Amino acid sequence: MSAIALGMIIFAYLCGSISSAILICRLAGLPNPRQHGSGNPGATNVLRIGGKAAALAVLICDVLKGMIPVWLAYKLDIQPFYLGIIAIAACLGHIYPIFFHFKGGKGVATAFGSIAAIGWDLMGLVAGTWVLTVLLSGYSSLGAIISALVVPFYVWWFKPEFTFPVAMLSCLILMRHHDNIQRLWRGQESRIWQKLKKKQEMTDKEKLQAAKEQEQQDE
Repeated sequence: MSAIALGMIIFAYLCGSISSAILICRLAGLPNPRQHGSGNPGATNVLRIGGKAAALAVLICDVLKGMIPVWLAYKLDIQPFYLGIIAIAACLGHIYPIFFHFKGGKGVATAFGSIAAIGWDLMGLVAGTWVLTVLLSGYSSLGAIISALVVPFYVWWFKPEFTFPVAMLSCLILMRHHDNIQRLWRGQESRIWQKLKKKQEMTDKEKLQAAKEQEQQDE
């Protein structure tokens, strides 16, 4: 491994460790997401406490955390295998952030950004797969799982030299969704529209508890 590749791996992990939710909430004058809503500093919780614009900004930043390191490494002609390691490092930073006691999310948006750096055509296919799965099934977690399963085949078709690194990244995402997979298998996972309907009938205490459970699933 070259010194440049090693440096990019460390850089990717540190980028992933930056909490977009906390920084954006501070800049926008919003409440600290660690102390309000579900307490989880992610786009879903920011949507609850700050609205769509702030949540969209968090989502974009989470995508960029994966896209920028991989894109830079790609431009530096780093070997495909190490590109995969760099992408995984960015996701691990999001999942286990060194700046926030190693407690983060599932890394889906950051993984999406890492794949987008390889090609916009791949990003479109992955996004389309996620949206179509969610619309047909109503399960946001299933959208992430199906996308992770099929993206190595997309990459193999368009840019086969990146198949193995992307497959490693997909395995990481699937491992982070093992609880969701078990709930889907048992029929215990809630559909999006079921959650929205239940919210209208919840008390404030129940809404807070549901927010915490939802954050654990989505972030």
